[in-house]
Amino acid sequence: MSVVLLGKKIGMTKVFDDKGEMIPVSVIEINTGTVLAKKTKKTDGYEALQIGFGKIKVNKVNKPMSGYFAKIGLEPKRYIKESRTDAKTLEQYNVGDQLNASFFTKGEYVDVSAKSKGKGFAGVIKRWNFHGGRKTHGSMFHRSPGAIGAAADPARVFKGTKLPGRMGGIRSTVQNIIVVDVREQENVILVRGSIPGFNSAVVQVRKAIKKQ
Repeated sequence: MSVVLLGKKIGMTKVFDDKGEMIPVSVIEINTGTVLAKKTKKTDGYEALQIGFGKIKVNKVNKPMSGYFAKIGLEPKRYIKESRTDAKTLEQYNVGDQLNASFFTKGEYVDVSAKSKGKGFAGVIKRWNFHGGRKTHGSMFHRSPGAIGAAADPARVFKGTKLPGRMGGIRSTVQNIIVVDVREQENVILVRGSIPGFNSAVVQVRKAIKKQ
């Protein structure tokens, strides 16, 4: 497993490559992370990096977490994320190290996860891209899902049948999207195409698992 960094989705724009071709990109502002702890099999039973992100007011931190940050000698963080990794990766980092946009390189592939936009209750045409029925000759079948039963045997609706229901608002991941540019001064990365979530949403970015 690779190290996961948190970021904020700024929005979408377009850039042009060396050939003058337009590339649609999503802009992600990387939230600078601080290594809080290194979990090892000997001490914790598994190997992971614990990383803290974002600032938080002191009065918003409860006593257990205040004691934890005081023990490690670092400022309290708003988010704490653990990334499962291996011993070789753990050796590359020390407590207090900063991780930002420079963690990624131009041309590599990443996976981006976030909570998708919630779109409320939707019918089968919007939710599942059904074609719908004919709109003429009094068919009365325009945007409805159609028959869902299975006759006398087995006389039930099969699990997983595509029906109207709540659309969006779930965790979604886009895999293997390429990093078009890394702008370290602005602490942002540009990735090709769209990513889940609304503008200003918190997203998780990691180096692509399937492209390693």
